[in-house]
Order: sequence, then C-alpha cells, then structure tokens
Amino acid sequence: MPRRPAPSDDDGQWGTPSGRTAPARPGDPRPRPAMGDPRAADSRPQGRPRPRGAEPRPADARRRPEAAFEDTQSMGQVPSRPQPAPRRESADTVVSRDLGGPSRRGRSGPPPAGPGGPGGRGPGDGPGGRGPGDGSGGPGRRRSKGDDEPPRRRTGWRRFLPNWKIVMVGFAVLAAGVFGMIAVAYANTDLPTDKEAQDQAVAQGSVFYYSDGKQIARLGTQRRAVPLNDVPKYVRDAVVAAENKTFYSDAGISLSGIVRSAWSTATGTQVQGASTITQQMARGYFKGLSNERTIKRKIKEIFIAVKLDKEWSKDKVLEYYLNIVPFGRNTYGIEAAAVEFFGHSAKKLTPAEGAYLAGRIQQPGQFDLAEEKKNYSGTRFRFNYVLKQMAEVDPKAYGNYPSTLKFPKPEPRKDNESFGGLRGYMLTEALKELEAKGLPRSEIETGGYKIYTTFDRNLMKVARTAVTQTTAGLPKEVHTGLAAVDPTNGRVIAFYGGNNYLGKHPDQFNEAFQARKQAASAFKPYVLAAWLEAGNSLKSYVTGKEPLKLEGTTPIRNGHATPASMDIIYATQHSINTAYGQMGAEVGLDAVKRIAEEAGLSKDALEKDVNEHKYLFSIGSAGVTPVEQAGGYSIFANRGKHYETHTVIRVVNGDGVQIIAEAKKSNQVITEEVAADAIVALRSVVKGGTGTAAALSDRPVAGKTGTNNDNKEAWFVGFTPQLSTAVGMYKEDRKTGAELSLGNNFDGGTVPARVWRAFMAEAMKGKKAEEFPPPSNIGAPKDLAPKPEPTPTPTQSDDPGFPTDDNWPPTGDGDGGDNGGGGDNGGGCLPWDDNCNNGNGNGGGDPFNEGKSPASAATPTPTPTPPGTRRPTPAPSSR
Repeated sequence: MPRRPAPSDDDGQWGTPSGRTAPARPGDPRPRPAMGDPRAADSRPQGRPRPRGAEPRPADARRRPEAAFEDTQSMGQVPSRPQPAPRRESADTVVSRDLGGPSRRGRSGPPPAGPGGPGGRGPGDGPGGRGPGDGSGGPGRRRSKGDDEPPRRRTGWRRFLPNWKIVMVGFAVLAAGVFGMIAVAYANTDLPTDKEAQDQAVAQGSVFYYSDGKQIARLGTQRRAVPLNDVPKYVRDAVVAAENKTFYSDAGISLSGIVRSAWSTATGTQVQGASTITQQMARGYFKGLSNERTIKRKIKEIFIAVKLDKEWSKDKVLEYYLNIVPFGRNTYGIEAAAVEFFGHSAKKLTPAEGAYLAGRIQQPGQFDLAEEKKNYSGTRFRFNYVLKQMAEVDPKAYGNYPSTLKFPKPEPRKDNESFGGLRGYMLTEALKELEAKGLPRSEIETGGYKIYTTFDRNLMKVARTAVTQTTAGLPKEVHTGLAAVDPTNGRVIAFYGGNNYLGKHPDQFNEAFQARKQAASAFKPYVLAAWLEAGNSLKSYVTGKEPLKLEGTTPIRNGHATPASMDIIYATQHSINTAYGQMGAEVGLDAVKRIAEEAGLSKDALEKDVNEHKYLFSIGSAGVTPVEQAGGYSIFANRGKHYETHTVIRVVNGDGVQIIAEAKKSNQVITEEVAADAIVALRSVVKGGTGTAAALSDRPVAGKTGTNNDNKEAWFVGFTPQLSTAVGMYKEDRKTGAELSLGNNFDGGTVPARVWRAFMAEAMKGKKAEEFPPPSNIGAPKDLAPKPEPTPTPTQSDDPGFPTDDNWPPTGDGDGGDNGGGGDNGGGCLPWDDNCNNGNGNGGGDPFNEGKSPASAATPTPTPTPPGTRRPTPAPSSR
C-alpha cells in the first residue's frame, strides 16, 4: 500500500506530486484528485450516501492533535503545525463543487487546506474526510434542483409533529385495545339475580302491634308489587312516553344520553342521568349499582342494562320498573301511588291519572314540596308534557289526549294517620326505645319489620277514659299523666300521655313519659326501703316535732298537727315530713339514692337534686315521671325485683328472624323481706291514711300520695301484685309555662287517687285477687324519738304500730292530709265515696269546693321546673 505523501510546509495542503490536481473526467465538472491523493480513494460522486459499512465522519469539526499525529505516524510522516479553524462564512456563502475554498455565490476556487489531510474540507476531516463547506450537501450548502440527496429535515414547530403513518397505526392499536377491554369487561359482567335486589327496591314499611297481636299502625315506605297486567296499557304507555319513548326499540341504553352523561362527568358539571327505563330499573333494583356519580358505576350500569335487554323481555323490565320507581309521598310502585294520590288501586287509574303519575317520576320530592304549598304548576307542566309525548308515540290511540284530558287534581296529602289519636304517643315511645337499641327510624320505615309492643289495646282506652272523665270539670291548664307497668316483667301496658297526638290542636307532649315533676311525698317509699334495708324495723319511733333542722338544709315542717313521736307505719300513713327527713339523715342519702336509681328513676335527676336540696331529697324534691314511678314501685309489688321498664317486646325482620328480644333479667334491688314490710306501711296509707280514695273493693291495694308546696303538683302511686300504676297532676300557665297551684285542698289523696282507682278498677276486672306476702317483721327497733307513754285505756287499731294515745288521730285542720291536704275518708267518709265533701278543712278536701288552705307550707319550696319547658308543641284546646 503506497504511503501518503507528507504535507507541504509551504501551504499545509495536500496535493499531487507535482502540486496539481488531477484533470477532471470528461463531462465531470469536478476536478479529479491527483494520483496518490488520498481523496482518490473516495472518488464517489458528491452528494450520494456513503457505501454501507463506510466509516462515518467525526461529529466535531476539528480533529484532535493526537488523531493527526497517529495518522502521520502510520505514514512515516511528521504532521505539520495545526492550522487555525476556517473562518465561518456568512449565510450566503456557498461551497463550490470544485476543490476550492469557500467563495461568494458564482465564484469557485480551491478551498483552503485544513488539518484534516490533503484536500481536507474543514477541521476534523481525516484523509479524504469532508468537512463543512465541502460541497457534499452539508451545512452551509444550497441544494440545486435535481440533486440526489436526502430531504431537508423539518425545523421549528413542525419537527414535533409525528408522522401521520405512525399516528394512524397508534390510533388503530389504541382502538383495538379499548374495544378489547370492553369486550372482556362485558363478558365478565354477571347479571345479578332477583335475590340481589337493592334494599330500597324491596323496602317496605314496618308494622307495630299491640301485645295481643292486633295492629297499631304501619310506619314507613308504602309499597305493594302488582303484575303488569294489573296496570292499564295507557298507564304503561304514559310512563314509557315520559321516561323513555324508545323503550321498546332500543338496546336498553341511550348512546346520546351516555355521551352527554360522560361529558358532564368528565367536565365536572352536574352529572346528567338521561338513562333509559332499563338503566333506571337496573340501578334501582340490583345491588352494586348505587346512585354514586362515577364513570365506573355508569359503565357497569350500561353493561347490565345491555345484558338485561338481551336476556329479559321488555314487559318483565317494565313490570319491575313500575313496582320500584318512586312517585312521591313516600310511595314506591304504581299500586301504592295510585292508592295514595287517588284513593284506589292501579287497575282503576284513568288515563289522566296515569299521565299525572308518570309525570311525577322525574322529581317526586320537589313536586311534593310544591304541592304541599298548593303549587301545582310543576306537576301540571309535566302532565301536559306526558300527553304530548303519548300523542307523538301513538297518534292513533292517544292523539286527542292533549286536547281532551284534564289535569286530575290529586287527593290532599294525609298527615300520617299512623300517629293519629293515641297511636302517636305509643309509636313515639317505641321508636325512641328502638333507636337506643340500634334500630333507627329510617331503617324501620324501609326494613319491613314486625314490632310487637307492650301496650294493651283496651287498657290504653281505659286510661284515657279514666283521666278525661275524672278531670272533666277541672281547668284546661291542669295536666294529668298516667302510667301502668307490669311489675313481673317491666312492660308498660298502658299510659295516658295526651288526648290526640295529631289533629287541629295537636298535643305531642307525652305527660306519662316527659312530664318530670317533683315527687313530693310519693318519693318516701324509697326512704322507707333504705330504712328497712339498714336493719331497722317498722316499730322504730321517729319525730313529729317541727321544724326539723338538718345540716345544709332548710328547716323541714309538716304543715299539719302531728304527734311528737310515732312509729314508721304511722309516719308513712300520714306522710310526716319530719319523720322521713330524720330517717333519711340516719341511713344516708346515698343509700336512698341507690335504691331509687336501681328502681328505674333518673340517675341524673337524683344526683342533681341531692346536690341542690340535700335532705329535702328525703321528702321528694327530686323530679320524676309517671312511668318512672310506676316502674319504681314495682320493687315492692314484685318482692324486691326490678325489671327495666320498656315498651317493646320483640322485633322480627322481613325474613322472620327475631333481631331484638325482651330482656328477661331482673335486678334484686331490695330483699323480699324488706319489700314485704314496706307493703305493710304502704297498705296503711290506703286503708286509713292519705290515700283512702284509691281503695278497691275486691282486692288489697298499697300506695303513697304526694303533694308539693302550694299544691302545685299532686301524685298517687299504688299497686296490686299484678300492676303498678302512677298518676301525676300539675297546673301550668298556658302562655308562660309557669306552674300554678292546683287549688286549696287539692292533694294526692283527692283527684289523683280517684283517677288511679277509676283506671285500676277496670284494669283488674276479671283478674284474680292476689294477696300481698305476709309481714316479715325484720330488723330491730331504732328509736330516733322517745316512745309515747301509754294511756290507761289504749285504743286498739287495725293497723299494727298505730299510736295508742287517746288524742290520736287529732281532729284539727289537715288531719289525715298529705302535707296539709286531706284524704277522702276524713270525717268518716268511706274509702270509695266520691261524694264525700269535707271542704271545711277538718280532714279531707274537695277540689270542686275549696276549703281553708293550710296555715303554713309543709316544706320550703323546692326549685320549680323552669317555665316554658314542658311543651314543644301547642297545648290541645280541650281534654
């Protein structure tokens, strides 16, 4: 291989041995390199691509000195000094096709030699290499038409655009992938079964029952499924025309609706439904298709709708739809809507009524609100719209509807009659109890439960009659609550909370459950139980002297003449405040509070009162309700046991499974012996004390009266072995809510005892007369006051422990009364004689013939119930 000639020291250019270039070939305008010139080896035409496998030119325009040195070493030559880089020409500089240097347009000449080798075209060229401006079509060269060279690369923003062929291929691949995924998703979509129905699709109201299984009321969703044949064709066509006029021809979906809905979802605007009847039915009936506004849910809905259209008949889809779609007023399905709005079944719907109901499907809740305000413009507009759609779908059958059918005004919405009369009070209390047990009203209204309550249907009416008839002559400001509890299980079998829960003058305040008033002396049996539990007997003597001064408490008085000392039976029979204040201080208020709390009285109310009134707590300053008192006295009637007071026996779900059961566990609050001895004292109250007006002629009765200061509140709470009943009365200003006096000589032994007896006489009718357990005579006497000295001729009493002093009972004012009142037996009246009138103050009293008021209050006035807190709704106009 011949060596390369060394570069000349004079000009640093490569050349022929004679320093000239080789002559050009005929017809070739370019000069040929001389023999021996390395460029001769690269004699291919300029502008054509290098042969495959040829070594590419270096990217940099200037070769490294080391590379030049290596080249010269391979030729045995010493390289010349590196030449400076060629001057950059202006934009109009072109490279001649001749082997000259750069020249202006139209000029030619040899290019300056560079360090790249003989005839080098620029810095960085090796032997035969081509640099900038070498005429090869590189940068800086203007291309002539017809040059066989690659197209110029795009510049500017166009260089970012992909080739259209690539775009089309990518789109095809993407489309194939999307359609493939859709096909796979559709194939894997299972059609839900009927058992997988949405809860709301099969939701129905729950039924409440009396204890005997008779229905009280149905509460909640109105729903009744009917076969499609029971719905007239024009009603079906009205629904189709209103909601999806292409129902019988489409594939279960609406493409335009889907696109509109997808766009709304993607842009963040309100998601539009635009669903077909099939889609609506699928969404409303099958689980997994909630109303959540997401693309995922809509895609699943579409798949199921398409499958439904393929596997179900149109009639089946429409039948399901008509039985689940809401029409308003808490009705679901065409049958329930027909009954609610027009008072008859779907079979009897007229074309106009069908069009009205079809128009309501769009937004039933909004139409309800408007129509409640007598605004029918919305439903009237929809009615006319449905008629036009029907005429358009089937002109032959319905073409004259828009001009002939008149808007059918629906029946007024009825207030939920389930709450009318006494039912509202029962349902309200049962709902509260179920809420506390984890079954809220919202679930009850849709769950289809059967709820069995404790209420006795007949005794609920008896309670109302006993109250309304006995109190008929009293002012309307006087309020009465009554509650009766079965002591053997804690069931509230009857109560009187008001006369009518709804109506023109609704009274939704439940006197039996909500009226919390001071118990007064009706609280003393809990002190009596604590006294006996502490090991003290009924034969103990306590004081009657007043005032009784106890630490931290206003002095306690009796308000009527009392002996200086008496036994526990007498103190209970005549409701002696000083005696019970002394007993409470002896056993401690915590012991009393414990028994009252375990007997069912409000823990918060008890604790609050102890803190506020100290030892007045022993004589009844704490607030109680009739239901609490009836349940509380059950510890005496049921041998010391207490069952939680309740109104629900059991709850059964739609599948017949009992989900709530009655609690069977009792709490032994006091011993049987304590209960038996307490009954001895409480029987004396009815036999010859302040509660004789409550006596029953055919069976034993025990109980206690209670009267607050100024006769503002009066109680009688009594029991037989089968039933414990409490009656509480108070008077309240109808405008301000302030408590007023019930009147002179009005106390627990008068009207409250009469109401109690009127109810219990009917409640016990036909029931076996049961006896109380015999006295236990437990404990030891603990005298807190000296025993009275016996007289030479003692008078025996029927009641054990009754004082034997000839001066007792006294005959002064208030004898036999409760805190200054009197019992109906005062002055020799029979226990059941309602006509007994002792209004002169010598024992007894009659609220219809007021006598002399007590000379002084029995106790300092406890804190009254804050005015204006009794009633959340207006009081009824009559009772």
